[in-house]
Amino acid sequence: MANPTVDSANPSPWSRLLKQSDLIFTLGLFGIVLLLVVPIPTWALDFFLSVNIGISLMILLVIIYVKDPPEFSAFPTILLAVTLLRLALNIASTRLILLDGYAGHVIEAFGKVLIQGNYLVGAVVFIILVIINFIVITKGAGRIAEVAARFTLDAMPGKQMAIDAELNAGIIDELTATSRRLKVQKEADFYGAMDGASKFVRGDAVAGILITIINVVGGFGIGMLQKGMPIEAALEKYTLLSIGDGLVSQVPALVISVAAGLLVTRAQGETSLGGQIGQQLGAYPRAVGICSGLITAMAFVPGMPPIPFLLLGAITGAMAYMLKKNATATEEKLGPGGRLALPAPGGSRPAAGGGASPAGAQGGGDGKSPEDFHKLIETEILSIEVGYGLLRLADKTQGGDLLDRITGVRKGFARDNGMVIPPIAIRDSLELEPNEYRFLLRGKSIAHATVIPNRWLAMNVSGSHITLKGVPTREPVFGIEAVWIAEEEKRTAEINGYSVVDAVSVLITHLAESLKQSAHLILSRQEVQGLIDRVKETNPSLIAELLPDLVNLGIIQRVLQNLLREGVPIKNLPLILETVADYATVTKNPDELSEQVRKRLGTYFIAQYESEPGQIKAVTLDPRMEQTLITRIQRSHFETTLALDPQTAQYLLRELTIRSNSMAEQGLLPTVILSAELRLAFKRFFEPSLPKIHVLAYQELPAQTEIQNIGIITPPMTQAGDPSHQVAA
Repeated sequence: MANPTVDSANPSPWSRLLKQSDLIFTLGLFGIVLLLVVPIPTWALDFFLSVNIGISLMILLVIIYVKDPPEFSAFPTILLAVTLLRLALNIASTRLILLDGYAGHVIEAFGKVLIQGNYLVGAVVFIILVIINFIVITKGAGRIAEVAARFTLDAMPGKQMAIDAELNAGIIDELTATSRRLKVQKEADFYGAMDGASKFVRGDAVAGILITIINVVGGFGIGMLQKGMPIEAALEKYTLLSIGDGLVSQVPALVISVAAGLLVTRAQGETSLGGQIGQQLGAYPRAVGICSGLITAMAFVPGMPPIPFLLLGAITGAMAYMLKKNATATEEKLGPGGRLALPAPGGSRPAAGGGASPAGAQGGGDGKSPEDFHKLIETEILSIEVGYGLLRLADKTQGGDLLDRITGVRKGFARDNGMVIPPIAIRDSLELEPNEYRFLLRGKSIAHATVIPNRWLAMNVSGSHITLKGVPTREPVFGIEAVWIAEEEKRTAEINGYSVVDAVSVLITHLAESLKQSAHLILSRQEVQGLIDRVKETNPSLIAELLPDLVNLGIIQRVLQNLLREGVPIKNLPLILETVADYATVTKNPDELSEQVRKRLGTYFIAQYESEPGQIKAVTLDPRMEQTLITRIQRSHFETTLALDPQTAQYLLRELTIRSNSMAEQGLLPTVILSAELRLAFKRFFEPSLPKIHVLAYQELPAQTEIQNIGIITPPMTQAGDPSHQVAA
């Protein structure tokens, strides 16, 4: 093995040459420009014509071995440079033909040897080559490049969104995502450049025809008028030279056109073009065998030469036999259903009954490792599915900032609630309407709505009577009446008191609210362990006291879930864990522990319910009502709830609904305050019917907090006129 130190200290001549490739390319282009204006001798023209032919062949061979077309991203530039070289050589050869009547050995060989000195045959061959190049190959390659560029650019947003979704989901890292984005961009740039570069080849074909005609006419005139040559001699000499010059140009042009066609028609693969063709044609030995039979039958058609068809039939028949034999040998190595028949551990062979071997069973039978199958059964914690009409919201090239704003939501949630939301995957779904989206939690839809891109949602928050032109709807989070309006209506809406937001803001607000409502379902034990590990770095004695002697990880998870379920942030985690440690010697019930934590945290989270600093407007219960409900509390190791008769439950539900609606209309949070003993059971009982009502305990309120009573709910009237059963408002 070569010593890398020696290699770097003494680079090879090829390495030194590659380092100067930019200078070489620059000098080459400058030399091509000189060919356009500076006369050159015939020997130099022969050399440059040979270089042109060699470059064309080298490009063709390189393209045959390219595996992925965008790998040869320099081809459009090379195509332009080679086309310019060919045109410059045409001008140089035209100058020599018209001035000297001689343009070197290469053109003479093409004019005399290839077409046997017959200028009419040469003209026909030249025209045929031009037709093949211009109409068939170049036109087809240009059309393919145009379609490929269009489809590549159309698919680019979806590819970029898939990369960003995998990055957000944690499937790939930032380095891999950047590499994939560059590959997508490189692919789009390549096919876009090929679409334009194909026009160079077509223009070159047209220029070749015109230059040849000009050479014939000009040479004929010079031969007769200036040199006094007979008509036939002048026509033969200058036509042969012009046709030879045209063939010298069109043969490399044809090779380059074929190379361009091969490149744009290539599909990405793991092997070269020859390898792909061999693998795909060889995959169907039956078709090759039928072809052999048909070719052999052609030998017996009257008038047909039998020897070529019989020879070709024998060759294809032998190919079919070898392909079939190879396929049979491959099948013998495979077990039932195409599974590889590997020996069982210890060297024993698979059972004769055809059962899968242990090795095959462990490997999945198709060459994939068990880890590959584990990915199939994994469920993403959070994901967003969008209709194809909303893809632009996540496409940065079209101004979409959805991905950045989702990251902002995750950061804001972590900052406000003390919990890190896992990465959110984004994908399009054909099950959804074009402008529809939905949020999935472990594969289950938790919220969905529809937004209209390039429109604004105007929400009538001020009760305006002005009617806007647009699509009526309701805001998905708060259910406010709204209208999707165009840009020209935005100013009118703002003047008349409407709150106007864009489509992405609607989706992001909906996402933030959905995350808040589902945070307790998202919090896993692994996440709790991560939170505890971070607390352990600064409070090692607290964690040592708490775990594992007092409680286990599951109890802490349940406590945190109870807090998140009611919108209480867990960012003061050390204080939460200290409270759990204080009361864990008394009870291990997560519900009771979470109630004690709420009392300790009240100073920090009650402010979000205040209508004014130090003041809470809320509904309260009559003491007799509270006492009655306390007697109906039922507790178990797993649940705390109320056992109410239907009449009492309906009465309380009706009263709470009336008062919560009244508070919401006043812009207040629907809030009920009662004793700590009743709080949790009361909340759990009415939560399914009134999910937006907030239930606080007196013991959670800071001492300086003032309660402004909006209403008191008293026991229902059981007897007419009984003052003890009146309802106070």
